[in-house]
Amino acid sequence: MNFKNSFVLLILVLSGTLSAQQVHQLTANQVIDLIKKNVHCIWSSETVDTFKSGNSKDVVTGITTCMFADMKVLRRAVANHTNLIITHEPTFYNHLDETKTLLNDSVYQDKIKFINDHKLIIWRFHDHFHKMRPDGIYAGMVEKLGWGKNQTDGSMLHFKFASQKLSDFILRLKSIFPGNSFRVIGNPEMEVTHVALSVGAPGSSDHLKFLQDMGTQLLIAGESPEWETYQYVYDAWLQGKNKAVIFLGHALSEEAGMNYCAGWLKGFIPQGIKIQYIENGSSFKTY
Repeated sequence: MNFKNSFVLLILVLSGTLSAQQVHQLTANQVIDLIKKNVHCIWSSETVDTFKSGNSKDVVTGITTCMFADMKVLRRAVANHTNLIITHEPTFYNHLDETKTLLNDSVYQDKIKFINDHKLIIWRFHDHFHKMRPDGIYAGMVEKLGWGKNQTDGSMLHFKFASQKLSDFILRLKSIFPGNSFRVIGNPEMEVTHVALSVGAPGSSDHLKFLQDMGTQLLIAGESPEWETYQYVYDAWLQGKNKAVIFLGHALSEEAGMNYCAGWLKGFIPQGIKIQYIENGSSFKTY
C-alpha cells in the first residue's frame, strides 16, 4: 500500500469511521473502485472491464489474478480461499462474455455452477490495463523477458540485441519459457539485432507495420490467422529478405502481465487481503 492510501486508512480507523477489522474487509466493488483510481487513465463507459459473475457487494476474501479464469484457476482460487478473480481475457469463450447461446451447453453449465456454488466473483481487467502507462501487460512481459536494458525508445515495442543467429535467439526464448513450443517463420541462420514485440492478437496490420520497418528483422508476436502474418513473412523469407517472426501464442505472450498486475495491486490494496497470481500455461499440447 502506498503512503497516501495508508494515511487515509489510518485516519479513518482513528476517527472511528472504519474499524481495524473493516480495513481488511473490502467488497469487490470497493476493490474495483481502488483499481479505477490507480490506473491513472480515463475510465471508459464502453469496456469489457466489468463483472462477469458473482455478487460485487460480497466481502473479498482474497484476490487471484490470471490470464484466463479457466477451471484450473477457479479450483485453485477456491483451494486458496480467494473469491475475487481478476482475469485478463474472457471467461465464457467470447470477447463480450455473452452467454445466451451457451445456456443449454453442458460445459458452460458446469462452469457457472462451480462459480456460483463457491460464490466466486469474476472481473475482467483488459482494456484499462492496456491503457495504463506503462501498459501493464507489456511491462510484465518485458520484465519476464529481461529486456528492459535492450529497449531502444522506452515504448516496450522496440529492442536491440548483440548480433546473433535466429536459431540462437530461439534458444534464449526457450530458456525463458521452458516446456513451451513456438511457431517460427524465417531462416534459422539469419542475423538478428533489432526485434519488435507485439503481444496478444492486435491483428496482422499491426504486425506488418513492425515488419515493414527496414530496421526490424524479427517480430515476437502472440497469434495471427495463418493466412495473414504467416504468409507475409514466409514470402519475405523466400524472397531472401532478412525477416522472421516467432509466435509465442496468445496466452504465453501476455500472461506475465497478470503477474505484474498482482504486484501492482499490492501497492494500494490493504495488506490484510491476500493477492496471488496463478499461471495458466498452454491449454493445448503439441505432438
